[in-house]
Amino acid sequence: MEIKSNSYKMSIIGIMAAVTCILGPLSIPIGVVPISFTNLAIYFAIYTLGMKKGTLSYIIYMLLGFVGIPVFSGFTGGPSKLLGPTGGYIIGFAFMALIAGFFIDTFFNKWYLCFVGMILGTAVCYVFGSIWLSYQAHIPSSSAFAAGVIPFIPGDLVKILIATFIGPQIRNRLIKANLFQA
Repeated sequence: MEIKSNSYKMSIIGIMAAVTCILGPLSIPIGVVPISFTNLAIYFAIYTLGMKKGTLSYIIYMLLGFVGIPVFSGFTGGPSKLLGPTGGYIIGFAFMALIAGFFIDTFFNKWYLCFVGMILGTAVCYVFGSIWLSYQAHIPSSSAFAAGVIPFIPGDLVKILIATFIGPQIRNRLIKANLFQA
């Protein structure tokens, strides 16, 4: 029975990593930092898998991109993407997944706390991204914040709202089908 359970866990983690690979490259270039759907995919992975497995699915996605598979925004990949100006955001997404996942797992029945957790996780991602953007682009942190955070707040809030309302429905259906395993 344990083998079947482990097979299921590996499969669903792989599926959510694949979903991130599909949504991650879709981006809207608006400057150095593009608008992507990676964070929305991460939120759905967390609702579907829970904090640990959702974060693991993101790390698999990140490693796929690191080895050169074009899964990052704009269908790019490779170490240069992680070491480039937007690499801090890519790394920051892992911490976003952990923080948002903790809130979602702990306070699942309180949508407003899940919402707060996603905002906090996104803020941490913004910090990682802005610091790295400032370093890589040799610009002041205020300029990195203006270029890499301010334009993204409205869209990220919309993605968080979408995840806040669709994510629990996904998890509840998985629970009812006896398919959710945190």
